[in-house]
Amino acid sequence: MAVTATPAPPPATASVTAVVGLLVFFEATSGFLQVGLSPLLPDLAAHLDIGSAALNWVVSVQLLAAAVCVPLFGRLGDLYGHRRMLRIALALIAAGTLTVALAPDYPVLLAGRVLQGPIAALLPLEIALVRDRLPVAEARRGIARLVGALTLGAMAGGVVMGLVDSAFGSLRLTLLVPAVLAVACVPVSFVAVPESRNRAGGRVDRAGVVLLGTAMIALLAGVSGAEDGSWGSARVLGPVLLGLALLAVWVRVELRTAEPLVDVRALAARTTAPFYCAAFLFGVFYFGSQTPNATFYAADPADEGYGFGLGALAISLAQLPAAVGSVVGSLSTVALAKRIGYRPTLMAAFGLVALAFLQFGLRHAELWQMAAGSAFLGLGIGLALGAMPTVIVEASDPGRTGIAAALYNNVKTLGGAVAGGVFASLLGAFRPDATGEPGEGGYTAVWLVAAAAALGAVALSALSRRREG
Repeated sequence: MAVTATPAPPPATASVTAVVGLLVFFEATSGFLQVGLSPLLPDLAAHLDIGSAALNWVVSVQLLAAAVCVPLFGRLGDLYGHRRMLRIALALIAAGTLTVALAPDYPVLLAGRVLQGPIAALLPLEIALVRDRLPVAEARRGIARLVGALTLGAMAGGVVMGLVDSAFGSLRLTLLVPAVLAVACVPVSFVAVPESRNRAGGRVDRAGVVLLGTAMIALLAGVSGAEDGSWGSARVLGPVLLGLALLAVWVRVELRTAEPLVDVRALAARTTAPFYCAAFLFGVFYFGSQTPNATFYAADPADEGYGFGLGALAISLAQLPAAVGSVVGSLSTVALAKRIGYRPTLMAAFGLVALAFLQFGLRHAELWQMAAGSAFLGLGIGLALGAMPTVIVEASDPGRTGIAAALYNNVKTLGGAVAGGVFASLLGAFRPDATGEPGEGGYTAVWLVAAAAALGAVALSALSRRREG
């Protein structure tokens, strides 16, 4: 594949600092948006009169859009410039966040979440810019700062949104806070962010975009029909089989296309395939557990027989140990990886996650038990978030850094989208007729499935033959 480069002098140190600082601001806002909604989900369900199982789709539909947006924006960034696509992504995210804040009903809310799909494309675009403009050592530090900003923003998002909700007492006003942040990012992106110098040749794989999007919609439509546990029904099997068939066609198209949307061959490479599979499982427990955890905290033990009856602020504080652990883990990744290597770091990270979810499944009657497990869960997730992008991007061609980072995020968000549907189905299958809300067994099943996914990620990381260096 032809790669053209526009000669340019190395950026000055002050310029580099400014550029990385702006990207850090965007990524901190991204973390704020992604996690800030979590403590408000129970209030959102009550406001729009939707059940806890259906609430999973508020997260899943955004991940569905992200599964298509991430490789598309990454490829467009490689072709036409990562800064240009970063600006477009920020504009769409701002429009989506405003739509979510002002949504009068459930369908409009879901439409806003779809517009927020490009939020998952921000980090790959930023990583590509950093790799393009900085030397390797500085690029590694820049990527670590971006991941740290993501986790810091996530930690701030949960707490700030809980505090704002407690102060205002209005869900709509609270949701306007992240909307203001998202809108502010758009003009800031025109200040001092340089365009990437390297360009890849080729064109956009339109057939790949359509097939991947259609396959994802079919799969999730099928899974959504199993909320009452009827996995063997035609309304479940029909769309699922159609989605799998479309995915098979999509793989064949990608293998035959000179400039594919997703480098399917990279997925099958012995050195990277285990990491991509681990990234899928990472998405399962990372994204898929957010809504169930929030609704479990909010459940009234007098009515449901489980939970703690927490409001938005209390939920955000209960989730704070996970956020703090995630920040500590992401900021410690480079130092730990230098000592033991990236693969052992990933294995340790996923092992911590598995233990945390196992503890959730077995010991969740007391709030302190959930808080203690959340701290270890956050630590493991932070370590994994810091290690995986570096491992995958450094193995990629310099002209394909955008699509390589996008592929990692795409596989991760795909896992989250699938998990949202599966976990909604699990919660729905354990729904007693008396309350209409999921039973305690549904949450236990979700946490045990998440633990199994983390253990699978440990095994896959062990299978990799990546050479450290």
